[in-house]
Amino acid sequence: MNIKRAKEEIKNAIRAYLSRDSFGQYRIPPVRQRPILLMGPPGVGKTQIMEQIAEETGIGLVCYTITHHTRQSALGLPYIEHRAYGGREYAVTEYTMSEIIASVYRSIERSGVREGILFLDEINCISETLTPMMLQFLQCKTFGNQRLPEGWVVVAAGNPPEYNKSVREFDVVTLDRVKRIDVNEDFGVWKEYAYRRGLHGAVISYLEIRKEHFYRIETTADGLQFATARGWEDLSELLYAYESLGLPVDREVIGQYIQLPRIAGDFANYLALYEKYRRVYKVEDILAGAYEPLRGAELAAAPFDERLGVLGLLLARLSETAREAYRQDALTDALHKTLQRIRDAEQAAPAALQLNLAEKQAHIERRRESGSADRDAQRTLLAEAAWLENAQKTLLTEGVPTDAAFDRLRALFAAEPEKRLQLAHEAGRQIEAAFAFLDDALPDSQELILFATELTANFFTSWLIQTFGCEAYYRHNDRLLFDDTRQKIMENIAAARQSEI
Repeated sequence: MNIKRAKEEIKNAIRAYLSRDSFGQYRIPPVRQRPILLMGPPGVGKTQIMEQIAEETGIGLVCYTITHHTRQSALGLPYIEHRAYGGREYAVTEYTMSEIIASVYRSIERSGVREGILFLDEINCISETLTPMMLQFLQCKTFGNQRLPEGWVVVAAGNPPEYNKSVREFDVVTLDRVKRIDVNEDFGVWKEYAYRRGLHGAVISYLEIRKEHFYRIETTADGLQFATARGWEDLSELLYAYESLGLPVDREVIGQYIQLPRIAGDFANYLALYEKYRRVYKVEDILAGAYEPLRGAELAAAPFDERLGVLGLLLARLSETAREAYRQDALTDALHKTLQRIRDAEQAAPAALQLNLAEKQAHIERRRESGSADRDAQRTLLAEAAWLENAQKTLLTEGVPTDAAFDRLRALFAAEPEKRLQLAHEAGRQIEAAFAFLDDALPDSQELILFATELTANFFTSWLIQTFGCEAYYRHNDRLLFDDTRQKIMENIAAARQSEI
């Protein structure tokens, strides 16, 4: 199955494992809560979905790459304990607590969350000395004499043997005690994730054209060469950073992430064209509604790859502005709820404000320690804490009396909904301008239909349209094509590209 379906399967299993009956007991006894074994190629997103599941379900997460461990760190160190049996004293070997089990208890103490996921990566690449202990753990959830706390679900991940020479096969006894899920790469699912995470537009638009380059592992005379989902995501982060610093990205830099020279070179060529299209077509002018008519004529005469590259530029920029509106919307909602708590608190407004600020700061720290993957949620927390801190300073600077403090907070908050509407209006205006340009350049074209469907597929632009509406989008609605029809369009484009070549 694809990684999206696997995520839902794991979430459902965890919900079942952690559900309780009317007596407060787990419906599935811990001994029957099979560890989940997630098998799939490297870089497909196994670790990322565990972070997402923990985030979405509100439970803890402790991750270990098990190949980094020795028998001692996993099992614990031996020590001599003296015990009496049958009236005689004996020296007995005991073990200190496993580092892995101890980390679970530390997570519980730090977060206060008593249920969670223990994620063990590269489970089938462990050393020979560690194999018996790991198999025992999968079967009994114990390392030595230390048991995993109740409420913690074991999820292990591994790679099939064709991807890793160090893989050890599990025997039937072990496999009969786990819940196995096999995953494979799926560009459509990954693209949803890429839009949601705000990956670089050049990466998304390139892979839309070259889907066959999304995930490849080849055995060559020089060894394994590969392009993976993880590689594209990490490259995207680098592209953003290099752009902000004004640093060049060439084939050699790309090859450090996309370690299949043929694909790295092809993407380097595309990236150069992508930057050229940005300069030539002046995307900012298009979205401002101030484009030159010549730009539309040039796009109409351009080959398919160039047209799709320009679509990618427009979509990337629209996603950015829609994302800003989304973040402001989230901040406005969060602040509104916080002000309601301050209003309803037993303490005076300044004291309640300080208490809520401290809670936000503690929440931020917990998310930072847990390695939260949801950047938008983290950004909202940071922005909310900054707003509360600035509001606190304003009350002190202005010397606002205690009985008037809440009214002052409410007045400060009034600017946030207005900012939300301004950002949403700007994002919607840009979508209208993009449609106007494409209507002039490529009226009733396949590219125009693709543009509209990508607005729907992108999490942020779709959210914007659903929340605030967009007349241009609705006007084109009767021409929208989805799912299998869209695939036919892409096949036609690919065939046209081949004929041009």
